[in-house]
Amino acid sequence: MLINSNGFREYDARWLYKKDIDLEGIENLGKGLGSQIVNHTKKTNPRVIVGHDYRSYSEEIKSALKKGLMSTGCYIEDVDLALSPTVYFAQFNLNADAIAMVTASHNENGWTGVKMGIKKGLTHAPEEMNELKDITLNKKFILGEGSEKKIENFKKIYINDLISKNKINKKIKAVVACGNGTAGIFAPEILRGIGCEVIELDCELDWTFPKYNPNPEDLKMLNEIAKTVKEHKADIGFGFDGDGDRVGVVGNNGEEIFSDKIGLLIARNLSTTHKGSKFVVDVKSTGLYEKDKVLLENKCETIYWKTGHSHIKRKVNKEKALAGFEKSGHFFFNQPLGYGYDDGINSAIHVCHLLNNQNKKISEIIEELPKTYQTPTMAPFCKDEEKYKVVEQLVEQIKELKTKKNKVDGLDIQKILTVNGIRFSLSDGSWGLIRASSNKPSLVVVTESPTSDDRKKKIFSFIDDLLQKTGKIGEYDQKI
Repeated sequence: MLINSNGFREYDARWLYKKDIDLEGIENLGKGLGSQIVNHTKKTNPRVIVGHDYRSYSEEIKSALKKGLMSTGCYIEDVDLALSPTVYFAQFNLNADAIAMVTASHNENGWTGVKMGIKKGLTHAPEEMNELKDITLNKKFILGEGSEKKIENFKKIYINDLISKNKINKKIKAVVACGNGTAGIFAPEILRGIGCEVIELDCELDWTFPKYNPNPEDLKMLNEIAKTVKEHKADIGFGFDGDGDRVGVVGNNGEEIFSDKIGLLIARNLSTTHKGSKFVVDVKSTGLYEKDKVLLENKCETIYWKTGHSHIKRKVNKEKALAGFEKSGHFFFNQPLGYGYDDGINSAIHVCHLLNNQNKKISEIIEELPKTYQTPTMAPFCKDEEKYKVVEQLVEQIKELKTKKNKVDGLDIQKILTVNGIRFSLSDGSWGLIRASSNKPSLVVVTESPTSDDRKKKIFSFIDDLLQKTGKIGEYDQKI
């Protein structure tokens, strides 16, 4: 039996299939998760929603996982090929006790994993992941007798739910790109259903991902969307990730609009009808939220929090925030707008509502925001067993630089936020971020400046210089 302990990450479980985990290891993961669900729900036969994404090996992984879950007494309700948000929605719709979604999201082929949760609308956080790791690796399994049943055509129930609540009057021409991932059989139908004219791009299911990974932060995917938007004179372009919980947005002029800025536009739009609301954003997000005039006029508060869908979901839930936004394209809408979980298609629908409500193009709406210069999310390789130590070391170094009043591009470090790695801000509002990736052997680097493109680059050079000096950094996935 093979199961590498590093696969238990902050809030997801992810492994390279057959190199770091085998089917017996997956079965044991199912036994661990089933035991955890029984312990938490205090039920002998808790009902667990299970689904899988469209990778060549996902069904065999799911079979092994279900076998483990059933051995602990879980009753499986299998919604078949699904998006992560389809499974999250099913827990509410079918009033089930827990969920387990077999997906490695946007990771390259060869990766597998599971997104799981017990409390409705939430997925595992570090505490639950550590508990699951302990139960699984130390085989503290409960024995029981479970069963399974197929939930026929649940896809249709999910699709109809989103369409029925979200009709728009304006004819919006949208490019819908799915990178040949699972969203291809959901997103075009839903966006057509609400009233959009849809131009499909790579929506056929193909688990080899022939052109690029379905990752809306990947510049290759965004460039393809941009080209198609310009070619068809579309109003907007949407790119969905492998399991459909994230969206990337390209404007009518073919320019990528980073998701944190889309989040700010949505927050502004919502704040007029939901005055006094709270919004949660991750530490990779633009600094514009803090001083935004529309949000301040509407007495709204923004909280910067740890990156990661589980962290933001929980913070939105705890703070009773109206919505949460991550730079990676995870958006979370709480009651009355949603159930608090991340759904890339629902996020795209909110962008359509924004366009529907205003008689302007997205490029004109984005122009209303103060201009900032942002890098994409960049991920230099760093071993799983070293990445957190490297970040700790950099946190101390930057704190010391602040104390000594050392300057970055001629400016003092004014503010430091350490809820997740380190985000340091300069006196003009420019900032840089270094954190450890939660689901890959890498770090995450982002910089932004409201002053100039040059300053954004200088902050990146400053960070890159610190990283290279550690001797623990490999290649970047993309770099400015």
